Amino acid sequence: MAALGKHLLLELKDCNTELLNNMEYLKGVLVEAACQIGATVVKDSFYQFSPQGISGVVIIAESHISIHTWPEYNFAAVDIFTCGDVIEPRNAVKLLAEKLKAKSTSYIELKRGVLLETKVSVG
Repeated sequence: MAALGKHLLLELKDCNTELLNNMEYLKGVLVEAACQIGATVVKDSFYQFSPQGISGVVIIAESHISIHTWPEYNFAAVDIFTCGDVIEPRNAVKLLAEKLKAKSTSYIELKRGVLLETKVSVG
C-alpha cells in the first residue's frame, strides 16, 4: 500500500516546565528538528497562552511540525507530518526529548493518504 505521508504523534512527559513555556526556545527546537530530518522550513507561527502554555507550528515544504505544551503538567504533544517517503519523522524524536528534557516519551506513527491500487479495465 502506498501512502502520501507519515504522521508521527509524539508525547513528551515529565519535561522541564520553564522550557515548555519559552516560546523562542520552542521555535528554535522545532526548526532544529525540521533541519535534522532534512525538511525545508517555510514559516512558523506560535502563540503564548496566559497564564502558561504554547501552541506553535513550523510549516515545512513537506508538511508541518506542531507543538502544544502544558507546563503545569510538564507535558508536550508534538505532531510531525511529512509527505512522501524521503524524510523520516522518527529521526526527530531523540532531539525533541533531549531539548525539552523529557523523562518519558512515546509515539505512534500513522500512514496518511493510504491509496489502494485500483485497476481500470477498458472494454
